[in-house]
Amino acid sequence: MSSFHQRPLGQSGLTLSAIGWGTVKLGRNQGVKYPSRFELPSDADAARLLDTAHECGINLLDTAPAYGISEERLGKLLGSSAHDWVISSKTGEEYIDGVSHFDFSAEHTRRSVERSLKRLNRDWLDIVLVHSDGNDVDVIENTGAFETLAKLKQEGYIRAFGMSTKTVAGGILAARESDCVMVTYNPGHTEEQPVIDECLRLNKGVLLKKALASGHLNSDDADPVQTSLDFAYAHKGVTSAIIGTINPQHLRDNIAKAKRSLA
Repeated sequence: MSSFHQRPLGQSGLTLSAIGWGTVKLGRNQGVKYPSRFELPSDADAARLLDTAHECGINLLDTAPAYGISEERLGKLLGSSAHDWVISSKTGEEYIDGVSHFDFSAEHTRRSVERSLKRLNRDWLDIVLVHSDGNDVDVIENTGAFETLAKLKQEGYIRAFGMSTKTVAGGILAARESDCVMVTYNPGHTEEQPVIDECLRLNKGVLLKKALASGHLNSDDADPVQTSLDFAYAHKGVTSAIIGTINPQHLRDNIAKAKRSLA
């Protein structure tokens, strides 16, 4: 396993590789916003991707119940090595028969975490994020999801919690009420930078989604991936950028470019 730049997730005690492998493509290829269709990788191909990530120094895996069969596949593929990784999962969104359903109640939140633990063969989850439907502030203030995650943290089932947000107001509130926030941030989407600023001020963790714009990068740029990663890591508040790919060479290339950005 090669060394790779790591950063603390705020005050959580967790230390994450500056790139995390996003696993939506491990479990779901319907209703996703990528530029081209793809088939789910075989178990052998998925295992090779995990080996590649590990060899390159990645320790963070990002998954979710809404990512189809991603959690179940990860649990089987990781086996006894599941605790060697930092695993981030989510709660609140379920993807059933091609449609997203949302439930942020205390009861569902606890059931969701318990199910994720079983699927992933873990005694605890490192990070659990509320998978927002866009009503960030209402979800935080009125549903019981955050309170339940705080209890699960006290009980030792999770080590850190936060929200994958869609609004600036929600992101700032999540930064104040939890351990970390996941935001969209890339050269073409800078609207959520105030959330990262607030996380930096409060020493809270920041995970980036769509750091490479889900594959929709500016084709006029000589190296749009390098440009996006340079942009992402230029903000000192960023802990890790989640990048989902099922192409091992793309994974290696992205890691090499991330190392250049962080040099």
